[in-house]
Amino acid sequence: MLHELSWKVGGQQGEGIDSTGKTFSTSLNRMGYYIYSYRHFSSRIKGGHTNDNVRVTTSPKAASADYLDILVAFDQETIDLNGMELRDGGVVIADAKFNPKLSDKITANVKLVVMPFTKIAEEHGAVIMKNMVALGATARLVGLDVNFCTPVLQSRFGRKSQKIVDQNLEAIQAGFDAMDGEAIDFAAFKLVPPIPDKHLFMIGNDAIAFGALAAGARIMPAYPITPASDVMEYLIKKLPKVGGVVVQTEDEIAALNMTIGAAYAGARTLTATSGPGLSLMMEALGLAGMTETPVVIIDTQRGGPSTGLPTKHEQSDMYAVLFGNHGEIGKIVLTPSSAEECFYASVDAFNYAEKYQCPVILMTDLALSLASQSVAPFDYDKVTIDRGLLATQEQLDQVPAGQMFKRYERTEDGISPRVFPGQLGGIHHVTGVEHSEIGRPDEGPNNHVLMMNKRLNKFDGIELPNSVSYTGDKNPDVLLIGVGSSIGPIDEAVDRLRNQGIKVGHAQVKVLSPFPLKTMTSYVNSAKQTIVIESNGTGQLFHLMQFFGLNHPEMKSYLKYDGTPFLAKEIEAHVKGSMIAWQR
Repeated sequence: MLHELSWKVGGQQGEGIDSTGKTFSTSLNRMGYYIYSYRHFSSRIKGGHTNDNVRVTTSPKAASADYLDILVAFDQETIDLNGMELRDGGVVIADAKFNPKLSDKITANVKLVVMPFTKIAEEHGAVIMKNMVALGATARLVGLDVNFCTPVLQSRFGRKSQKIVDQNLEAIQAGFDAMDGEAIDFAAFKLVPPIPDKHLFMIGNDAIAFGALAAGARIMPAYPITPASDVMEYLIKKLPKVGGVVVQTEDEIAALNMTIGAAYAGARTLTATSGPGLSLMMEALGLAGMTETPVVIIDTQRGGPSTGLPTKHEQSDMYAVLFGNHGEIGKIVLTPSSAEECFYASVDAFNYAEKYQCPVILMTDLALSLASQSVAPFDYDKVTIDRGLLATQEQLDQVPAGQMFKRYERTEDGISPRVFPGQLGGIHHVTGVEHSEIGRPDEGPNNHVLMMNKRLNKFDGIELPNSVSYTGDKNPDVLLIGVGSSIGPIDEAVDRLRNQGIKVGHAQVKVLSPFPLKTMTSYVNSAKQTIVIESNGTGQLFHLMQFFGLNHPEMKSYLKYDGTPFLAKEIEAHVKGSMIAWQR
């Protein structure tokens, strides 16, 4: 019996591949299995190959598997593109309608099961239900009860009509029964029963949006862009229930400017975008830094440059996020690694923005943003609200008559008391021009130096909590460093390498600014060799570490930028190859 199963369904975009994967993965998550589901999809509404790779396990995993056990194919292209991922003994279940054949590229011992998905679906009401027939065949193959997805279908279609629910269930039963006649070793694919447990099941974008709600966000101006739009779509449904609102703006420039205005007015507010939209926000980002306005920006990285790969994975916005704005401003950049961390990092982002009175960018990548993961229930006792240094009315009453409030007062830690519009005694200027303590334009050289130091030195010597996580051996032969969603495949590679007697450590960077130099230096110096693993073509994290002062003669890059996330086997092989090269 299997403790882990890797299943993929593929076909043309618009055929319901996404809903098939969601029904399968959501149902198994509710049963108590741990799920990691990653979608490959085209940057078009209809047409083009798409697939959903679902990894089912009895313990948490945060990456796709190295191989496939089962491939469900609705066209020949699915077999041609994905068949070589099948392990020895794997199975392709394909619709008879397209006369399927195994690709010449498949070298493993794979069995092809041809099943009339389309014909069976037509017999039960509609061609579109061929996906349900496939789920029935899958359930029979892996030893699931034929009714395993009934609760999900009931919640999905029940509000439309019970007839639709029943038709889908009949299609599943038909697929289940049709599989019985196949000469397959069903025992080889049977899943170990799960330990009943309650997991949330969500993508990183939804976790971020939920975290924003928990943090008290009440307005989100935004412009839709892949892969960030889910944050906006989630909050469109939820914010009105708590008196909030989502405003779809005409572009990303307007989105951030409106976010700045709402934050200045006292609301907790956010916007979300991806690389192209972030580029448009850069001038407004400078305004938020200059006026010390606490805004939260979500950047979900995708393949670039330009329109690039809108629906593919990459980690190439690090330079832009840290240095893209004109001039120099202080900002905080958080880089969570899991859907669970996305929730807590979202709460932290709002607290840090108001505590340090600066822009906070919460940066994810496409795999983290859109992959569905089983998540432990959130601990709401960990959610606290820190609105930072707010001027009291007693303080404002002490402002001399005829004078303005020192909104940008130069303090020892660079953080000045903040007021909301309308507070008696809190009147001051606000401008993007360099200004004095009361906000009036002041372009004098001495003032500019003092104000620049005030804004830039807020983070001197500070390492935010949980800036780095570490697993593995102390004083390792090889230290692996990653950021974002790479935590899953790196952790798996570390486990495999340690089982082979290799001393390996793994440091995952959770905060890029202020960069945790002290902590990272201690980890790098404790290792004989270091490999920085990232999904871009120029080694941005590697070079950022050097920029911040972390240099080591045996520090190298391992890069991947083909639009797909790392697999554990790739990292394992690279580390072993690198160790041989080092030994030479």
